[in-house]
Amino acid sequence: MEDFVIRECVSLAELDSCVRLQREVFGLPDLEVSPQRHLIVSRHAGGWTLGAFVAGEASEPDRLVGFVHHLAAVRGNDIFGYSHMMAVAVDYQNKGVGARLKWNQREKAISEGRSRIKWTWDPMQARNAYFNLNRLGVTVSSYAENFYGTDYSANPAVSAASRGIDSDRLFAEWQLGSARVEALAASGAQPDKLTVAGSPALAIMIPPDWTGLVGNDPALARAEQLRVRSEFEKAFNDGLVAAGFARSTTEPRYLLYELKDLETAQK
Repeated sequence: MEDFVIRECVSLAELDSCVRLQREVFGLPDLEVSPQRHLIVSRHAGGWTLGAFVAGEASEPDRLVGFVHHLAAVRGNDIFGYSHMMAVAVDYQNKGVGARLKWNQREKAISEGRSRIKWTWDPMQARNAYFNLNRLGVTVSSYAENFYGTDYSANPAVSAASRGIDSDRLFAEWQLGSARVEALAASGAQPDKLTVAGSPALAIMIPPDWTGLVGNDPALARAEQLRVRSEFEKAFNDGLVAAGFARSTTEPRYLLYELKDLETAQK
């Protein structure tokens, strides 16, 4: 595997590479791509973009193979980080680029005095769930219905079939100094180091192949989305917190815990 370095994207050329990578990875229409101007303005408003770069040969420029875009967020007197998007080039996925970007994002946010970072992901995406919950140690206690609207799909192969599929999202809370996150950082982000006191109070299953389901049976996909939405909203109303994910080829599922068990595990 080629080595790569993480550094902040500051030049116009580097930020333009972030725009190109969005198109390549997400398959979004241009209307939904964050333009160079947005990246520039957010940088001058307290945000930043970290890029993963592979050294170019001879006189060629370094190649951007991944980036994470971080915003400064404010709620009253609370200042925290908001991770707007992360993209990794297809030929560099499953090579640790995303993990390196996130852990570097954590370090930079801590250096700025931040204690937490928020972001969202599609609850039906098992890979993202495992990465966020088990490898990064985020927790989730809120669910957003149709967060971005239903006007596009991140997968162009199913864009027509996915019309009418709401863009539901889970909100990740990354407590940067929590015992869970500190333990993962110290262990090299090994998921088996993640411990929670007691057994899960609830498991919420998701379809094992969401993309295939959306493409082959949109009606069933919509029904499954409504089921998962209802189960999450009830669980969160009951005070449960998602803090783990069990991978499975047939029954991938979120693991939810009583808040007191999480608090015990973080002491």
